[in-house]
Amino acid sequence: MHAKEHQGDVEEYLKNNHHAHPGVDLNMTVLTTGFWPSYKSAELKLPVEMVRSMEDFKEYYKTKMKHRKLTWIYSLGTCIVTGKFEQRNIELVVTTYRDDVTRLLHSLACAKYKILNKILNTRTISTKDVFEFNSKFTDKMRRIKVALPLVDEKNKVLEYVDKDRRFAIDASIVRIMKSRKVLGHQQLVAECVKQLSRMFNPDFKVIKKHIEDLITRDYLERDAENPQLYRYLA
Repeated sequence: MHAKEHQGDVEEYLKNNHHAHPGVDLNMTVLTTGFWPSYKSAELKLPVEMVRSMEDFKEYYKTKMKHRKLTWIYSLGTCIVTGKFEQRNIELVVTTYRDDVTRLLHSLACAKYKILNKILNTRTISTKDVFEFNSKFTDKMRRIKVALPLVDEKNKVLEYVDKDRRFAIDASIVRIMKSRKVLGHQQLVAECVKQLSRMFNPDFKVIKKHIEDLITRDYLERDAENPQLYRYLA
């Protein structure tokens, strides 16, 4: 089930279950273990409203996937916090979980948006620094994204996912050829797409490149008379 389908179904579930009383709006994206890389899953002390909404989602998820267990990955989440400044309120889009307080303070005090004032006005963060809330901060936008400096966790995700998908394509091709022994190009690509479509939508050109790579690595070979026919090399 796709994330958007879950979101629509959970909204329907909340309407039909009067015991469910979410304290905040919560949008979930469910990742299937094994199809995605490993992430940090350290426990956090969350606001009671968020905990209540998460419990409601868990109860909903049980009705759909009885034998699956949910693990919350806070490092991939974002939340919207209302900053009450003197001139007006501004919504701040921040990550749910930040394991590096130095990067956090740098983004709040030294980057584009000065949400915090640092007593010593330098561009670096030290253990002796003192911060205060910048009540006079303002911006023309009513919602701003406070990004972390350097490499964000979500940018790493794209690299990890691309790497995992490359492994999945190789594994699918080898698995099919090991079973069939001899197979034509079109049939191999079609079966590979069918297997992988449960995880993601593979590109035909990418599959072709992986086939060529597996030939150079002596997993497969082309038939001497028909170059569109592949043979599995045990």
